[in-house]
Amino acid sequence: MGWGTVLLIAIGGALAVEGAAWAIFPRGMRDVYAEMMSMPDVMLHRAGLISVALGSVMIFGAVKMIGS
Repeated sequence: MGWGTVLLIAIGGALAVEGAAWAIFPRGMRDVYAEMMSMPDVMLHRAGLISVALGSVMIFGAVKMIGS
């Protein structure tokens, strides 16, 4: 499995989960987004960095498991 395939799976999975959340809980998602807009930039930067790090570790682990 190449990196292109992994990238497509990761992006497709993210879009599917995000779309499902909006389809099932539109009011809740709107409330979460409104609350996020009131947060200071520093908190959003930290949350973004943590998400990138966690996601990268998960993708790396999945690729390692497939490769072994």
